[in-house]
Amino acid sequence: MTARVGIPSSLLYYMHFPMWKTFFNELNVEVVISGNSNKNLLDEGVKEALADACVPVKLYFGHALSLKDKVDYLFIPRVVCLNRRTIYCPKFLGLPDMIRYGLSGMPPVIDMKMDVREGRLSLLKAYTGIGEIFGATRWKTFTAYYKAAKKAAFYQSLLQKGLLPPEAMKIVLNTADSGKKSPAGIEHDLTFAVLGYPYEVHDDYISVGVVNKLKKLGVKVITMENLPAGPLSRQNSDLDKIMFWTFSDWVLRGTHYLFKTGSVDGIIHLTAFGCGPDSMVDKLMELASKKYKNIPFMSLTIDEHSGDAGVSTRLEAFTDMVRRKKEVFK
Repeated sequence: MTARVGIPSSLLYYMHFPMWKTFFNELNVEVVISGNSNKNLLDEGVKEALADACVPVKLYFGHALSLKDKVDYLFIPRVVCLNRRTIYCPKFLGLPDMIRYGLSGMPPVIDMKMDVREGRLSLLKAYTGIGEIFGATRWKTFTAYYKAAKKAAFYQSLLQKGLLPPEAMKIVLNTADSGKKSPAGIEHDLTFAVLGYPYEVHDDYISVGVVNKLKKLGVKVITMENLPAGPLSRQNSDLDKIMFWTFSDWVLRGTHYLFKTGSVDGIIHLTAFGCGPDSMVDKLMELASKKYKNIPFMSLTIDEHSGDAGVSTRLEAFTDMVRRKKEVFK
């Protein structure tokens, strides 16, 4: 009987699912995902997670719960560092334990530690440990890891070409037409960068569909994943030292890169209420925006109570303001 591994469709799912799915499939392991976020998943997560947890963590609890009776294992890796420079938010470090001890009757959690600071082969060793759980030989695990890494590289190449994670994921997993990039019939006269953590920006439910709302308003949207990796890694964030957290550092570098290159008409920071690192990042972004007044900046905070109408109104007002500003300075 084929083992089934559940992967909650939240948090690091938006960055690494193509690699994870390929790896498990190569080991003849069936991958089951929790699907799109919805009100029921969030409500269930809110009941179980700590009250002061950020909304992405609450939602993750709901996604994990939905897989409870459907799989033999839950894959929740303990991702610490993947770039040798910054570490991930504590919620990623403690996520396996939060699910294991915070929810009752859950399947066994696969929580291999992933920290590239422990050596050049640390990631391969982590995946080898996963392979051992399913009785795979080292050669089979290495082959699976190699194919998964190639799939991940292909996924990243699509993001660098301008596709957003949901679009690129469908192409990588052979569920969409590779030529389709945006809805037909919609012309764009503005380009906005929606900066924020992938699991907030690309989850249509908790983001209240920000990306799609902007597209319908005639705005081309780019996100952190679309920015050139090389220049971004070299971008100075005007701080004495680099930001400690991976996604926070990423967003702040992206902010300064876009302001200094002037490659967008506006920047929107999508932030989750209750996120400690984001409270500092948002202020630093606001201070940077005061130095580059040619590019309007707006901060949009979301939580489990975010309403569709309020978000739509703010996006419409911001878009109209930027459009009028461009017309005045033509």
